[in-house]
Amino acid sequence: MVQKSSSTTISMQLSGGEVEVILDERAQLEILCNMSQEFYQINDLDLLLEKILTRARQCVNADAGSIYLREGNRLNFTCTQNGTLEARLKPGEKLIYSTFSVPIDTRSIAGYVAVTGKSLNLPDVYRIDADAPYQFSRQFDQLDNYRTRSAFTFPLLNQKHDVIGVLQIINARDKQGGIIPFSTDDERLMALFASISAVAIERAHLTRSILLRMIKMAEMHDPKETGSHVNRVAAYSVELYERWAKKRNIPPTELDKTKDILRMAAMLHDVGKVGISDTILKKEGKLDSDEFEIMKQHTLLGARLFLDRQSDFDEAALQVVANHHEWFDGSRGYMGHVDIEKGTPLAGHVGEDGGPRPKKGDEIHIFGRIVALADVFDALSSARCYKKPWDDERILHILQEESGTHFDPELVEIFLDCFDVISALRNRYSDNTVGPGN
Repeated sequence: MVQKSSSTTISMQLSGGEVEVILDERAQLEILCNMSQEFYQINDLDLLLEKILTRARQCVNADAGSIYLREGNRLNFTCTQNGTLEARLKPGEKLIYSTFSVPIDTRSIAGYVAVTGKSLNLPDVYRIDADAPYQFSRQFDQLDNYRTRSAFTFPLLNQKHDVIGVLQIINARDKQGGIIPFSTDDERLMALFASISAVAIERAHLTRSILLRMIKMAEMHDPKETGSHVNRVAAYSVELYERWAKKRNIPPTELDKTKDILRMAAMLHDVGKVGISDTILKKEGKLDSDEFEIMKQHTLLGARLFLDRQSDFDEAALQVVANHHEWFDGSRGYMGHVDIEKGTPLAGHVGEDGGPRPKKGDEIHIFGRIVALADVFDALSSARCYKKPWDDERILHILQEESGTHFDPELVEIFLDCFDVISALRNRYSDNTVGPGN
């Protein structure tokens, strides 16, 4: 007796657009192996989650989805996508979503899956048996004028079989675009997909943890250099770079690779502060001229960490660290045209004061120009021991006022155009908030 192999329909992005292809088990495994390689090449956790959710939706032709990551006894709502809502946006706009967490208990769908470690395939979330311990929260549907029907929610398990997160895909579609339940073939395919995704997530989580430990070293000296601060600066930087790159028609593959590298490099923008004295970093008042000269050395000290460039990341980190305190018009700023190894001005670039001439315009690497804007914005909008956070109107006025002097005017324009996204990112990397969840 010949056993019939199972098959599934997968939505694939090809050069001519999106097409649906019926795959047998062997082809499914090949697709999953390719996805595993794709995920392995992404180092940043946030960008990886976006890619995982995109591929999960494509695999089963789902309209929407979300990923929750576990932190202690809660699930943090970390990533979401919705094709229907995205289609309502104007060109260039992005979905803005709230950040929240839900308890790991059986009251919500995601919480139930995290508690039990078992998947839930619900044909219609509005028709859940009243005796079920979990229920669907209709709040988001009501806010967004959306109708969730079918939902397949499954755990992300690490090699120890611990739940590290939950992935939920919503509203499977047939070839005509109608909403249908997720099939048993979808369940089998997603079981393999979940295993691949969990391994990639743990690896990316480890990479971020290593970066944050480096930043913790700086935080011991400089209380301003916190994990939330560097995550916000990195998130703003990626958003600005993506919009800057699209204006230049940079290919998507190159764009994604650069975003991944920049995201991590931007987190380390002030790593050189580990070499600056506590008496200077923790001084509450204004630094005198001698102290400020010492403080400026953190760019040089940080750049030296990446002089032995063995990867694109090393190069990106060096450019961020070395250039994010330059001024666009070259009127001031540091570290300027410096021989990083020797710490002396480069030949032909000695300023009037005998020090290195500041860089200006395109002499400043684009990563430095981006992080300069992101870093100043976050500093102004954050509370410090010596100041309260500025209100947005005052900050935006400063950014516009210093466009063309401190900041690249093109980047200021991009920043203002996507300020709603920037604000959402600021909220995302502040303290976790609690809210409804499925």
